[in-house]
Amino acid sequence: MNKIDTSNAPKAIGPYSQAISSNGFLFVSGQIPIDPKTNQIVKGGIVEQANQSFKNIGEILKAAGLDYSNVIKTTVFVKDLNDFSTVNEIYSKYFISNPARSCVEVSKLPKGVLIETEAIAVK
Repeated sequence: MNKIDTSNAPKAIGPYSQAISSNGFLFVSGQIPIDPKTNQIVKGGIVEQANQSFKNIGEILKAAGLDYSNVIKTTVFVKDLNDFSTVNEIYSKYFISNPARSCVEVSKLPKGVLIETEAIAVK
């Protein structure tokens, strides 16, 4: 089991790792739309926040020697399911291999963000 850590994605805001690699799998912790350069939530709405959440996952994949095509499963948590089609449009630009996915509305996310995304990838 190996811990993956990159300065190109936000540091964990709790007692967890950005990702763990084990037995050929990479488990990426939920990524909220924090810009790792400023350590602040990106300004804007669901479009800007979804892009940043997905970019953060990409940077962690890259640190593990992988890319979006290695992702086999994602879970997307949104504050408002009315954003579903907007999130789908943005998501499809990153996860072009169409991994398995769940997308659920939740009542609250860390730091009051609109989206959080986690992923499982395989080498």
